[in-house]
Amino acid sequence: MNRGPLVLAIHELSRRPGNTQEVVLDVSAPADLGTGVIGVPEGSPVHLEATLSSALDGVLVTGSAAVTLEGECVRCLEPLRTEAVVELSELYLYPEALRRAVEDGDEEGAEMFSTDGELLDLEPVLRDSVVTSLPFRPLCSVDCPGLCPTCGIPLRDAEPGHAHESIDPRLRVLEGWQGDGE
Repeated sequence: MNRGPLVLAIHELSRRPGNTQEVVLDVSAPADLGTGVIGVPEGSPVHLEATLSSALDGVLVTGSAAVTLEGECVRCLEPLRTEAVVELSELYLYPEALRRAVEDGDEEGAEMFSTDGELLDLEPVLRDSVVTSLPFRPLCSVDCPGLCPTCGIPLRDAEPGHAHESIDPRLRVLEGWQGDGE
């Protein structure tokens, strides 16, 4: 296992259920921690607080990570930056528990994160927790009016009553017709 800043030694837990280890880390965010619209910029600070608890088949990781999110508002396309705290909760299986899951045909268990027995990598659980907590449609504010669909200016900067005369092209031939009033 690559020994990056999010890889932790777990030998202090001694595989005895009930043993815990408190972890506080300040690390740089790994790459690809987000979506195309919003995410945690690579290299930005991540403050992680977690408790590692030894369980019968693995190590339970619970805690939180404080991150800075950057992206753009989907309505007005203005850049946005906000702080977020995401919750972490994942069971990492010991190698033998993972083997048992595979041998028993437990598809869900076979796809769980695992330790190598001595090391545990927090990057996958951090990535899953951050990405699944991101807003699908990030907004700069809940009442963001967006852009004018005709001219494209931000509606928050437009004068009151901003509007464009729009005539359906199929009805344009009637534009000058007044009729006789009947």
